Amino acid sequence: MSLCVSVSFYLGREVGGVSRKEEVDSPDSCCIDPIDLNKFFEDDGKIYGYKGLKITVWLSSISFHAYADIVFESTSDGGKGITDLKSALKNMFAENLVEKKEEFLNTFSSERLYIKSVISSGVALEQPTANGRSSDSSKNSKGEASDFEVFKVAGEPVGHLYSRLVPLVLLLIDGSNPIDINDPRWEIYMVVRKTADLQEDIGINMIGFAAVYRFHRYPDSQRLRLGQILVLPPYQGKGYGGSLLKVLNNVAVSEDVYDLTVEEPEDSLQHVRTKIDLQRLLVFSPIQNALSAVVSRIKSENPSKRSEPCQYGPPRSAVEDVRKSLKINKRQFLQCWEILLYLGLDPIDKYMESYRAIVTARIKTDIIGKDSEVVGKRIIDVPTEFDQETSFAMFKSQNGNVTGSESDGAKSNQEESLRQLVDERMKEIKLIAEKVSMSTR
Repeated sequence: MSLCVSVSFYLGREVGGVSRKEEVDSPDSCCIDPIDLNKFFEDDGKIYGYKGLKITVWLSSISFHAYADIVFESTSDGGKGITDLKSALKNMFAENLVEKKEEFLNTFSSERLYIKSVISSGVALEQPTANGRSSDSSKNSKGEASDFEVFKVAGEPVGHLYSRLVPLVLLLIDGSNPIDINDPRWEIYMVVRKTADLQEDIGINMIGFAAVYRFHRYPDSQRLRLGQILVLPPYQGKGYGGSLLKVLNNVAVSEDVYDLTVEEPEDSLQHVRTKIDLQRLLVFSPIQNALSAVVSRIKSENPSKRSEPCQYGPPRSAVEDVRKSLKINKRQFLQCWEILLYLGLDPIDKYMESYRAIVTARIKTDIIGKDSEVVGKRIIDVPTEFDQETSFAMFKSQNGNVTGSESDGAKSNQEESLRQLVDERMKEIKLIAEKVSMSTR
């Protein structure tokens, strides 16, 4: 039978330029909980043959080496063998796993300059200010000293660096798979912070990173796609992720690529991304006249009273201007445009009915409208000599309609689904709009 296992995962936080092996076993270290390690054990994700098993994993933020402290009361073969824990952990951490604790502690001193050596082959990037222009990488948007820098690592060093980051990707980025380190089009953007110990020995720690893929776009352009982004848990919620996104935007603009996209962003990432893009769009003059014109139309036409939905999207010229200048792709711009309308309809309470009608019409077209082609089609079971569960026939009624009860049920379900989608989108829009409004005051 499988056993319930206590797993603790600690990220050592070296805050000076010297070894901080004292943090190992310290209650003040950063415990990352919960971490689901089941997928790394056996085919069924279970551990067999142990009683009172506890696994404590320590991961150095200096060199990304790992050490696993395995404690258990006893072992017994209950019919499914005894899980080889060391082999499973080796699959997870690969060459990063150090078997002996003393060897792991020694890495805090022997590898303390690892990050410094990596960025020595990279390029320091300028950080954009609030107006989107570049500034010295040691200054923030207010001209004050910044506590971080961003370096671009490309070419051969990417493979060696990323091989050490793979455990962080597998453990801390939901649903992620390692990138192909043999593909030279991958680039790593590292957020680092310089620190000094009591002896004034300067060290450099990694705060987070982004993996970006550089596509060729015919005939002579490039596109950037953000594949993975991670801020280490001790530094999350402090604005480092947003700062890294701003740097990537600046790279896209300064290199004049076609656009910058994000691969399947999680809600939290998309939220930050949209907020940043809205701040850029609010001061982007080429779209202001078009935005004002659409807002005026909404105020005068009252879309909620129209039987047929009207188009309140941006003109094609605005979409192209935004892509060319800000490198925001069309899909992302349309998401932002919807929120720009919300911000423009002031006071929003007066125009909420009209605005909700616009959002409803857009979602209905984007989501439910795609299913219109199946209206009038029905699937029925048919007698067969093959597998009954996988055998069926589809037919379409001659007049394209289904029976009344089926039609009413489907319509009711669609309306409820639409209402839920609109409610979720309206909540999201309001939240982002409030944050953007606060940041621009």
